[in-house]
Amino acid sequence: MAPSMVLAGARVVLPTGTVDDGRVVVEGTKIAAAAGPDAETLDVSGHWLVPGFVDIHNHGGGGASFSGTADDVLTAIRTHRLHGTTTLVASTVTDDMDFLVKQAGLLSELAEQGELAGIHFEGPFISPCRKGAHSEELLRDPDPAEVRKLIDAARGRATMVTLATELPGGLDSVRLLAEHGVIAAVGHTDATYEQTVEAIDAGATVATHLFNAMPALGHRSPGPVAALLEDERVTVELINDGTHLHPAALELAFRHAGAGRVAFITDAMDAAGIGDGRYMLGPLEVEVSEGVARLVEGGSIAGSTLTLDRAFKRAVTVDRLPVEDVVTALSVNPARLLGRYDTIGSLEPGKDADLVLLDAGFELKGVLRRGEWVVPPQLP
Repeated sequence: MAPSMVLAGARVVLPTGTVDDGRVVVEGTKIAAAAGPDAETLDVSGHWLVPGFVDIHNHGGGGASFSGTADDVLTAIRTHRLHGTTTLVASTVTDDMDFLVKQAGLLSELAEQGELAGIHFEGPFISPCRKGAHSEELLRDPDPAEVRKLIDAARGRATMVTLATELPGGLDSVRLLAEHGVIAAVGHTDATYEQTVEAIDAGATVATHLFNAMPALGHRSPGPVAALLEDERVTVELINDGTHLHPAALELAFRHAGAGRVAFITDAMDAAGIGDGRYMLGPLEVEVSEGVARLVEGGSIAGSTLTLDRAFKRAVTVDRLPVEDVVTALSVNPARLLGRYDTIGSLEPGKDADLVLLDAGFELKGVLRRGEWVVPPQLP
């Protein structure tokens, strides 16, 4: 038996609840049920051990974008791994279709190598009324043939496509995605409540950054927010950076959908992990000031500079959510959405040894990915 490692003394968040003075055994790349005879024990008392974070909506970081070269993509991946994201889906932004097809090929190669968990196409099939930080002249209706073109270019690695499902071809595209095992996400949409219900019935299962880039909840026109929150089939993405959502909106989503239907995402762009300055988001220029990214032209919020360790800390210390619910939103739910909960998303024997070590104040102190330290434990 190969030498194993025992992380002992931490508060360990398991699917069954939190265990005080717990232990996690790592055997090679996996979590094991028992330690081998030559196990090395690392005392992590006074810390938390939680599953590695899973980000299903992320455009880049470390000064690099998932719309860039292979080296750019790897830079962004490494940046987020340093912040606890051990599983990551690369999100594209609206661009020319030929470019998106080419980029899908590049990203699928990295997914095949195990660097990425898949590809999320956010645009170009979105509403010009709710385009956010997407180039309006490149937007188009969700023609199922073009949606299929992107899926085929991803070579089985497409995980999600964000659509304004009220546009011509929207419902047929949702059905196409569902047939191919790709998540249809409602987002950047100007849909009514009734149109959103129709999209969910057609197979849409995710709300792309709920509340953002969609009509506000109204008492006579409840819009997509009400439809997405009320349906048990839908998982809602939330960007918990203190900018995209008022705390009351986040509380509303958690209270109504429950922790089992929330996925925290970053929606990060190049500046994540770097800082203020000028950046590009696809073909659009972005100014980041005091950590908030906005388009230079028009001033729309342009993604975030969030990392999931910061989202975790804010959820517990500011939003006062139970740690177990935060783990569910950061790891369990997105792993299930990706169909990978059998290998990631919780600290159980047989799963990948992906975990994050946090101190008592929920600051990141170590990241283990597939049994290797990405961030070596920083202990007193």
